[in-house]
Amino acid sequence: MEKQPFWRVKRLDEMTRPEWESLCDGCAKCCLVKLEDEDTLELAYTNVVCTLLDCESCQCTDYANRSVRVPDCVTLTPQSLAEIDWMPTSCAYRLIKEGKDLPSWHPLVSGEQESVHRADMSVRGKTVFEHDVAFEDMEDYIVDWPMDEPE
Repeated sequence: MEKQPFWRVKRLDEMTRPEWESLCDGCAKCCLVKLEDEDTLELAYTNVVCTLLDCESCQCTDYANRSVRVPDCVTLTPQSLAEIDWMPTSCAYRLIKEGKDLPSWHPLVSGEQESVHRADMSVRGKTVFEHDVAFEDMEDYIVDWPMDEPE
């Protein structure tokens, strides 16, 4: 009998720290600035990213200290995920939480970190830095692609 991968047999709260961290596909969509309509509470994604993001690798340049350097950066845990409804539909944490499998382009499935970029599921080549956009202009940067459904 073939051994099932950990994400198919473990709940998110049963995963080891390395397993949990490996679920991140490196898309960096969670690093996009999101805007909330104060009347409707509807959330909109922009193509504006945190200044700590390396836009080529789609990795945080100071992951260990990100919450200190960027106070509104959310540290994702199984507990916090239960209360977060803004993760992109392609996010592995969200998919697993919803009882779905990982898509073929996910690095844990493909075996290649670049597969998320080849599948055009990352922010690579699509963003501008937060420090380059005036807050009052943020609405001009609203985009739909972060919520693209996985295959």
